[in-house]
Amino acid sequence: MQIDFLFDVICPWCYIGKRRLEQMLAERGGTMPLINWQPFLLNPELPSGGIERNVYLAGKFGSESRVRRVYGAIADVGLSVEIGFNFDTIRHTPNSIDAHRLVRFAGLENKAETAVEALFKAYFVEGLNIGEPDVLTTIVNNIGLDADAFGVHLESDDGIADIYDANANAHRLGINGVPSYVFNKNMIISGAQDHNVLSRMLDAAMAADED
Repeated sequence: MQIDFLFDVICPWCYIGKRRLEQMLAERGGTMPLINWQPFLLNPELPSGGIERNVYLAGKFGSESRVRRVYGAIADVGLSVEIGFNFDTIRHTPNSIDAHRLVRFAGLENKAETAVEALFKAYFVEGLNIGEPDVLTTIVNNIGLDADAFGVHLESDDGIADIYDANANAHRLGINGVPSYVFNKNMIISGAQDHNVLSRMLDAAMAADED
């Protein structure tokens, strides 16, 4: 059994979705499917250096009052899964390509999940610009990976095409938003679903696998 978790590191609902997936797996105890951390690009058109956060939010939501309503609601949901969102500290919306490359790099050492968690925390709790090479390198070092090797990786084009290919494949599957969960490559559900919903999806996928 495997679950593909499609996410973007700049999506707060994806952080919540990751927590709910973990909650579901913890409650089920012995059920330990393979989790594949698959990239999705919410803003593939962003410049490589990203844009200022206030410009991004104004373009997406319009008024500041609407921004505060939307993110205030997200922060409340975050607390229910022990995430202390700190949106006011975020000053920059990055292009997430290099952050996704970090996850793929970490996956070579079986640390993809650790990298995903570190990126979410860095961005949403600490307000760091996870599009900056220095920030990404610090994260790599903090999770026990070879920072020099990652630096070489980052300066190359390695992994970029893979990220775009994965994003295109998600759209071919009909996935247009994240988080999304793909159970055994054929059962898909999108949105930061309640852990009970995810548990029922897992049961359905396991039953279908037995047929």
